[in-house]
Amino acid sequence: MPTVLMQRAHDEVMADSGPTLPDKPRRRSFTTEYKQRIVDAYDACAGDGDKGALLRREGLYSSHIVEWRRARDNAARRGLAKPRAKTSPDTAALAKANAKIERLEGQLAKHRLALEISGKAHALLELLAESATDEPKPKP
Repeated sequence: MPTVLMQRAHDEVMADSGPTLPDKPRRRSFTTEYKQRIVDAYDACAGDGDKGALLRREGLYSSHIVEWRRARDNAARRGLAKPRAKTSPDTAALAKANAKIERLEGQLAKHRLALEISGKAHALLELLAESATDEPKPKP
């Protein structure tokens, strides 16, 4: 026994125009002016429940306010910071090459040390092998 909802869904699927699907939900986006106005209004709220009422009226969460304040403060800090000089592509490539050279020189030093150690170990083993062959074997 089909329900009314099932019958209506069946009728929509079987309709000539095809099924009607709801539009895909879109993420909300807010302008900078709106964000600034809301943060200022939120900071101006003094009474009990005023901040919550503002958030409910605008359909926002307290996390919006936190993120918007953080973004505002970061933008203010960036505005106060000294602008960095832009580096040319040649300078950047040179710095990258120098860093690679330093890294490779460090690896080379490690490999040289390992070769030196293995050379000393080889010499010691040869010395031990010679002394083992030079000693007379004890007779039983």
